[in-house]
Amino acid sequence: MVAHDLAARDIHDERVLAAMESVPREHFVPEDLVDAAYEDRPLPIGAGQTISQPYIVALMAQEARIGAADRVLEVGTGSGYGAAVLGRLAAEVWTVERHEDLARRAREALATTGAGNVHVDVGDGSLGAPDSAPFDAIVVTAAAPAVPDALVAQLADGGRLVIPIGPDGHAQELVRVTVRGEHSERAHLCDVRFVPLIGAEGFGRIHRGQQRRDGDESGPDGPRTDPGTPPEP
Repeated sequence: MVAHDLAARDIHDERVLAAMESVPREHFVPEDLVDAAYEDRPLPIGAGQTISQPYIVALMAQEARIGAADRVLEVGTGSGYGAAVLGRLAAEVWTVERHEDLARRAREALATTGAGNVHVDVGDGSLGAPDSAPFDAIVVTAAAPAVPDALVAQLADGGRLVIPIGPDGHAQELVRVTVRGEHSERAHLCDVRFVPLIGAEGFGRIHRGQQRRDGDESGPDGPRTDPGTPPEP
């Protein structure tokens, strides 16, 4: 999906458009799906997982209002594509993935695309990355039942958290939480439907045999509505 397609969908931040244009999505998808790399839809990356659609990556990056000197945390690495985009916008990016194999493959793809300022860690992303905090922006690629306190606590003053909030399998809202001193401000961005954030400050431990991950577009019962699309009425 090229910049003019995103601009037609109200992605207006020129830095975000340039970042989306500069990241080669084909490096983050399986070889047999390279021809579909720039379609605006999620694509499978193996083990029941997917790479998020370009539009939602661009939207969340835009709403995080990332500056060139910012330190950014991403929760839910997946293929590494979103982290690569964030890396084009920020000074440094930390991204946390629950699955070691996905994290390994993401590191390889990020190295191939020259994303030297992106650090991939394995762990419970709902708890953030406290050893690397504070962050100017945090982007979460799965829905939590409520705004995780651990993530808010890791924001710098003026920091922004972009996260979907709501029940698993139902309509959710994408929100931006901005920290102002001792207080925080919450803004509704749009209605979305994401899979659940798994972790201590998310929906708890995943049941054995299920193959959902932070940012994945499918659940244990098959495909779901793509993240970033309006829920069905």
